[in-house]
Amino acid sequence: MDIRDWINVFHTGRADATLARLYGADDEVLDTQRRRYIAAAERFGELFGERSDVRAYSAPGRTEIGGNHTDHQRGCALAAAVNLDVISFVSFHDEGVIRLYSEGYGMTTIDLADLSVHEGEKGSTAGIIRGVAARFEQMGVKVGGFDAYAASDVLGGSGLSSSAAFETLVGTMIDLYYNNGDEGAVSIAKIGQYAENAYFGKGSGLLDQTVCSVGGFVFIDFADAENPVVEQHSFDFESAGYRLCITDTKGSHSDLTDDYVAVPAEMRSVAACFHKDVLHEVDEQAFYDAIPSLRSRCSDRALLRAIHFFGENRRAREEAAALDRGDLDEFFRLFCASAHSSANLLQNLYSTGKPTEQGITLAIAVSKLVLGQGAPVRVHGGGFAGTVQAFVSFEKTEEYRRKMDALFGEGSCYVLRIRPVGGCEILPD
Repeated sequence: MDIRDWINVFHTGRADATLARLYGADDEVLDTQRRRYIAAAERFGELFGERSDVRAYSAPGRTEIGGNHTDHQRGCALAAAVNLDVISFVSFHDEGVIRLYSEGYGMTTIDLADLSVHEGEKGSTAGIIRGVAARFEQMGVKVGGFDAYAASDVLGGSGLSSSAAFETLVGTMIDLYYNNGDEGAVSIAKIGQYAENAYFGKGSGLLDQTVCSVGGFVFIDFADAENPVVEQHSFDFESAGYRLCITDTKGSHSDLTDDYVAVPAEMRSVAACFHKDVLHEVDEQAFYDAIPSLRSRCSDRALLRAIHFFGENRRAREEAAALDRGDLDEFFRLFCASAHSSANLLQNLYSTGKPTEQGITLAIAVSKLVLGQGAPVRVHGGGFAGTVQAFVSFEKTEEYRRKMDALFGEGSCYVLRIRPVGGCEILPD
């Protein structure tokens, strides 16, 4: 189809079933998404109007549910794709070049004759695109090129993994068009991680990319880092009367590198006492038995963080099992236990270097004033600054959103839904 055909598809509602699956079936939601896709299609037409064979794609952001700071110790985590995503309109060709205009970032042009690492592209859109294309080439997949326009509502710095969503989008487009979809979701996640590590210059784990690529609730066991066990789970929180809310506390992430680095470093310092690289390799009971002697070799905080790892690692698996059983009470009990552990053992609600800046702690405290002291609310993601996550009943959602926006600014609270689909092509119904 050309871009005019696509605009007509959304104008006439001939993609509504697909949009409902990705974003929800409410009339207001569908209308918003129709207008969003039409705007993106029109922008593609302005940039690449001569292209006649155009396709559409989407890849979601993600939210961490359980397993706070466990992946870097090759532990277990539970996360979910959400209905904020990056979308694109694309026309493939054999010109040996990728041209991608990303709204807010401008045009990026990649010559596929040169897929080496460019130091000057680290931290940029170009680094991600070149890295994904390079990995496919290394795997024997010939990438001819494409022209694309991309727009995202996965806000950077929101803790919802905007970079992983973009990596998934590019990987999905290339795999489906040039590789007949043969790699699949988990392999696309690994390709995205490779691009982020080697070309973008960020040493991320595999959690974010896997969830964005697979979709739904995803339980991941990282015991074998090269071949993690990935299980897709499902549970409809909306049918149970709850919505997922993420609140951006607008805390600054500057000068927090030492805080983030200290978490895995301190956990590894405990593992090293057992001649192991990561805590996954350490026998849990042996660790508990050795705590008195470990105090002379590790800091108290390192020991507390190790205790958090062992409990959190187990909880992530139990949370997935509770969802499978439809046992919401048990899931919320585990979720609250995770929140308590992150606050008191992992200690990532605020930076000790900025003790007066405690937006996350304040957000959790106010959440409990609104929702009750036993409310399922916790720090989201890496912590120290950023976002909190809460499951909120339908009756309380609007009040909660209003109170969080009053505290941190209009638009700070996102009311989300779990998206059952990862990176995908958008097709007319």
